[in-house]
Amino acid sequence: MRFAAVLVFALVFSLGLIPALPVSPAAAQVAVPYSGTRVIDTGQPFNLFLKKLKAAIKANKMGIVAEACADCGARAMGVTIRGNRVIMIYHPRFAIRMLKASVPAGIEEPLRLYVTEETAGARLTYRLPSHVFAPYETPALDAMAGELDGIVAKIVEDALK
Repeated sequence: MRFAAVLVFALVFSLGLIPALPVSPAAAQVAVPYSGTRVIDTGQPFNLFLKKLKAAIKANKMGIVAEACADCGARAMGVTIRGNRVIMIYHPRFAIRMLKASVPAGIEEPLRLYVTEETAGARLTYRLPSHVFAPYETPALDAMAGELDGIVAKIVEDALK
């Protein structure tokens, strides 16, 4: 009986007999949902900033574990979207320490740097490692995350030059 009621509602709704409620996209989004999130409008062209960011990651002795390229995937499907990358960074020296302090915290690695192409240039969004690892409430992890905060800050500083 309940299934029939849902089916009738879906049919009536799809036929437009029940008007759709207006939803504001801005009201549905939270730009920065997590504590410790940093958003930096770089003022640099997307591809230039991406190149400088990768060089800064390497110069600060971190590794690029992976790179997710939404615009590359879209392009492969014949769709053009603005530049959109997630650069995932970490280093084994931190992975070892992290896992020694907290195996469950392993889900937090690699750290992510999100670069989007905006009208005024590249935007960088990332979470401070100290906020990423804070929920585990582990002193050794907190100490390591503090070190990573400094490294990520230096990476960002170098990339913005």
